[in-house]
Parts: sequence; structure tokens; C-alpha cells
Amino acid sequence: MSFKLEGPVLEGALVRLEPLEHRHAAELAVAAEEDRGTYAYTWVPRADEVGSYVDQQLARAATGRLAPYVQVSVATGRAVGATSYWEPRSWLTDDRLDAVEVGFTWLARSAQGTGINAEAKLLLFRHAFEEWGVSRVDLKTDARNERSRAAIQSVGARFEGVLRNWSRSWAPGEDGRLRDSAIFSITAAEWPERRARLEERVARRCEVG
Repeated sequence: MSFKLEGPVLEGALVRLEPLEHRHAAELAVAAEEDRGTYAYTWVPRADEVGSYVDQQLARAATGRLAPYVQVSVATGRAVGATSYWEPRSWLTDDRLDAVEVGFTWLARSAQGTGINAEAKLLLFRHAFEEWGVSRVDLKTDARNERSRAAIQSVGARFEGVLRNWSRSWAPGEDGRLRDSAIFSITAAEWPERRARLEERVARRCEVG
């Protein structure tokens, strides 16, 4: 396909999504070490691995198949996590994006439950549906990861099923093993209603904050 993922800065009231650069490494290292107990099935680099993590993500970005972001808290101006567009797919014409995944997502413990995840998804979904014109956005997680599955459903994605032995496991101690993946999606037809719900949720969080 000729479509190359390139993610622009996406600005919200709670979070600013900035394309990942090496300058973000120091703050990501701090964020990743806050409380690793929430990362049971998600691979998040240790502080001393962040440099190579950034290198790997930028290498993937160079292929046009990944657009990596850092999640920057608007309140503090500090990077508190990461996310990405991933796996662009074109089915009708090579220069049109028909579907994309949102993944490689993690947040520091202090940023969880603050509305940052909801607004980040709002920004990513809105750009994908309204600027790129996709028909579908995918999200997936380790089928055992109940916390992640609940978070994905909370932003309006529909559970579609579990694909067995779908991808490598990112769980600690499971190198070389495959995992079952829980698959979720939002379609273009569903997006207007999902957008309204996410906007209301973010607005309530802004009022509280």
C-alpha cells in the first residue's frame, strides 16, 4: 500500500499527543517506573530500556506502518505515557486508508483514571474517522487483561471476539510464547454516537479537574 501513517500533534484539554522523539525519553523513563503493578500483560519499557524502545518505535515509524505518540499531560506538561496508530490497511485503493489500529498504549499509574485515556482515544479516533476517512478503528489486548479490556470498552469499542494464538505475548516471563488476543472495534457508522459519549465523558472530567 502507498498510504504512510504520519500522525500530527493532536491537542485536547487534558492531553496533548505529540509524535514520539528522543527528547521524550527521560520523562517516559520516569513515567514507566511509577507503579509497574498495572502492567501485568502489557509491555512497558523499564527506565533503562526507554532509549532502545524509542529507537524501535521510530524504526517501525520509518516503514510507514506505525505513527507513535507520547501522551503529554496538559496540566503538568510532562510525558505520562505512549500510544500509536498501527497496522494501516487499504482494501479498495492503495492511496486510501480503510482501517487502522490504535495500540502500543500505556500510561503512568498517576495518569490512569484521570480522563487522559478517554481524551487520547477521542483525539485518535476523531482524526482517523474525520481526517483519514477510515471505515474502522481496531483495538486489541491480551485476552487475559481484564483491566485493558474494560478500558477499551469504556471508550465505546465493541468486543468482537478472541483470536487464539494471534500474536506474541508481551507478559513478563512469556518471551517466545503466543497469546490469545481480544479484538474490539469502532466503525464509521458508530462513530458519531461514540464521539458524543466520549466528549461528554471528557467534559465531565474537565469540570471535576
